[in-house]
Amino acid sequence: MKIGVLAVQGSFIEHIEILQKLGVQALPVRMPSQLDGLDGLIIPGGESTTIVRLMTSYRLAQRIKEMAGLGLPIWGTCAGMVLLAKNIANYQMETLGLMDINVRRNAFGSQVDSFEVDLHIPVLGKQPFRGVFIRAPIVVDVAPGVEILSRLADGRIVAVRQHRLLACSFHPEFTEDFRFHSYFLAIIDEQASRQHEGNILRCSCPKS
Repeated sequence: MKIGVLAVQGSFIEHIEILQKLGVQALPVRMPSQLDGLDGLIIPGGESTTIVRLMTSYRLAQRIKEMAGLGLPIWGTCAGMVLLAKNIANYQMETLGLMDINVRRNAFGSQVDSFEVDLHIPVLGKQPFRGVFIRAPIVVDVAPGVEILSRLADGRIVAVRQHRLLACSFHPEFTEDFRFHSYFLAIIDEQASRQHEGNILRCSCPKS
């Protein structure tokens, strides 16, 4: 398995280190050609407007959209969630527009308002997951077909999944708990199995 981590800005090194600890080949992605042959892509936290500008400069955005359309699993954390969203409630910016979610940027305030909290995330098991929130967004609305994975105690949505796309408001890469990364790897395995089954079905169809 080969996972790319968008490495134009933000906390990409931490993601790469965790993936390597999980025994996965992890590569920094800065150019469109480095997206070729990937089984999955992580868009890390950072400054969303800076990441957008650099993705455009390096001609990454269009290639990521194309690969998402071909079935590439993608996970966005914090700023990565913003970039995956189709709508931003409180800011005008161009995103990848891949997930049917409406997101509010910097929903908790500035850097000094950062906090940590235990989250209930059933797909990760019964044990709470420590959420690290740094200038984090929240999901204010989701379309049908988007699965809500976790909420804060006040009901605000902080993790979602839409088929092979995953997004969270917090920074799993800043913890020693690798369950969220393992969950993304399971999504990749699931997608690969579906594609393999589809290839078998196409090959087994009788020729007319």
